[in-house]
Amino acid sequence: MLITFKCKSYPEVLMYQEHAKRILDLLHKDVERGVITAEEAPRAVALLEGEIEESRKHQASDQVQRDVTAHAGDDEDKEHEPIEVVSFPTRAFPLLEMLRSARDQHTDVLWGV
Repeated sequence: MLITFKCKSYPEVLMYQEHAKRILDLLHKDVERGVITAEEAPRAVALLEGEIEESRKHQASDQVQRDVTAHAGDDEDKEHEPIEVVSFPTRAFPLLEMLRSARDQHTDVLWGV
């Protein structure tokens, strides 16, 4: 399921619910519907930036790499592009930019409405 984040000062941001959940859990927000007010935006930006920084400190484990390799089908169809893991910082960036805009322009971020 997709979540559409809306803000008057930034274009809409679409995220899969499973990816948005990590961010919304960090901010103690409901996945189904919610708001990050202009007053909450500075704290939300700081928390998300901290989580991004922390995730950059940890490399993908060997187990994750084995899973990617196993599902890639080493002996099958070598014509496809190699699988690239999308990192948390990459997934979070559009929403982080929206939160920065909300903070700077004093607007709210809404979803599920």
